[in-house]
Amino acid sequence: MLHTRQMRGSPARSARYLGHLPHQCFSPIDGATGYSRSVIETKLILSTLLAKLGVAAAVSAGLARSRVFKRLLFAEKRSTGETLGLLTFVLAPLTLGVGMRFWVPNFLAADIAFETVIIIGVLIGPFPALAAAAILSLPAMLYHEYMTLPFNLAVAALAGIFGRFVEKEEVWSFSPFVDLSIYRWIRRNLRKPRFDRQILLLILIVALEIGRQWLASIYPHQLFALTTDAWGIRLLIYTCAAMVVGIPLKIWNALRIEQKLEEQQRLLLEARFDALQRQINPHFLFNTLNSIASLVRFRPELAREMIVKLANILRALLRDHDSYVPLHEELNFTDDYLSIEVVRFGAEKLRVVKEIDPETLGVLVPSILLQPLIENSIKHGLEPRVSGGTITVRSRMVGGKLIVEVEDDGVGISARPETSVVPRGAGIGMRNVQERLEVLYGDEAHFSVSSRPGRGTLVVIELPVAERLEVGRRS
Repeated sequence: MLHTRQMRGSPARSARYLGHLPHQCFSPIDGATGYSRSVIETKLILSTLLAKLGVAAAVSAGLARSRVFKRLLFAEKRSTGETLGLLTFVLAPLTLGVGMRFWVPNFLAADIAFETVIIIGVLIGPFPALAAAAILSLPAMLYHEYMTLPFNLAVAALAGIFGRFVEKEEVWSFSPFVDLSIYRWIRRNLRKPRFDRQILLLILIVALEIGRQWLASIYPHQLFALTTDAWGIRLLIYTCAAMVVGIPLKIWNALRIEQKLEEQQRLLLEARFDALQRQINPHFLFNTLNSIASLVRFRPELAREMIVKLANILRALLRDHDSYVPLHEELNFTDDYLSIEVVRFGAEKLRVVKEIDPETLGVLVPSILLQPLIENSIKHGLEPRVSGGTITVRSRMVGGKLIVEVEDDGVGISARPETSVVPRGAGIGMRNVQERLEVLYGDEAHFSVSSRPGRGTLVVIELPVAERLEVGRRS
C-alpha cells in the first residue's frame, strides 16, 4: 500500500493509495513538517493498524448485541435462508467499510475484508466465504482494483477448507494475543509434541497476508495492502491481521460460553424438577394404589373415581417442564390431588378451603406450581397433628399482578416471621418451586414463607401477568 513502487505514476492515484495525504508528503523531506516520507508512511501504517483493531472490536461487539445474529451464529445447523441472513449481518457494515477506504480521507482501517473472509471461511464454510469474498470485493472492483476479487476468492477457498479440517472448538479458542499463543504452543510441544491447529491457523493468516503484500507489489493499484520496507513494521502488519481475526472470535466465543452456561442452568433446573417428580410419583403413587385397593371391595365407585383422578395427575406430570397453563387448569390438577388425599386421610382430618377470584382463572402460570406447596403443607404441617387441619388456597389480582397463597393451620416450620428464603424444615418441593420462579421470572416474581410454630404456615407467590385467557366464571 505504502511501498515506494506503488507511488509511481500520476499524483492522483498515488494520493488515493496513501489515503488522500497532501502531495507535499511525497517529497523526500516535507518542508512543512520536517519529516521524511518514510516517517510519514510509518506513522500512517501504525495508526491504521491500531484503528483496524478498534474497527474489528466495534463491529463484532455491535453484532453481538443482536439476538438474531447470535441465534444464527451459534446454530448447530443452518438452512440456506439462515446462512444468507447471517452473511447479511456481517457483510452489510463491512462492505460499507471497504467503500469508506475510497470515500473518507485517511481512513484505510475500515477495510477489513481480508480478515472477514477468513473468519467466515473457518466458521461457516467455503461456499458462504466465496459469496462473502465476491460481495466484499465489489467496492474495490468499482475503483479498478481488479486483483481484489481473485485474491479474496482464493482466501475464501483456503480458509473454508481449513475450517472443514479442524474442530470448531479449536477455531473458537483461537486467541488474538499472538505472542501468548506462540509461547503456550512452544511450552506444550517441548513437553509433548503434537499437531496444533491453532498455530496452523496463525501460519495460514500470516502466509495469506504475505501473499497479499507480494501481489500488491507486482500489481500496484490493483490490490489493497499495507506494505513497507521496514521488517519491524511488517511484523506488526502480520500480527495485526491475526489479531483482527482473533478479536471477533474471542468476543463471540465469550457469548457462546455464556449461552452454554445458561443452557446448563436450564438443564439443571429440569433435572431438579425431574427429581421432584420422581419424589412425588413413588411415594404418592403407592399410597394412592393402596387406598384404591382397600376401596375396591366395599366402595367400588369411589375407587373408580380415584383411579380417574390419579390418571389425570400422572398425565399432568408428563407435561413439558417449561409449559404454562391457565390457573384454572392448575387448580383442577390440585383438586384431583387433594381429592385423593382427602380419601386417604379422611374428610374429618383434611379439610380444603378455596378462595379464588374469578378474574385470576385465565392467568398463565407455570405447570405444577401449587401441588408441591400443598403436598408440603400436608406432609410437614398436617400429618404430625392428630386432629389434622385445613388447607386454604387463595388467588387474587393486586396491581396487575397475580397473588397466590397456600396456607395451612398445621404445626408450622422453623422460620423467621417473614422471609423469602425457604426454611430448613420445608421439603424439596418448596425449594424447587422457588428456584423455578427465579429462573422463569427473575426479579419479577416474589416468593415468601411465613410460619409460626404450632399455628401454621403461609406461602405467598406474586407473579407478573404476561397473558390472560378468557374463561368462564367458576365458583
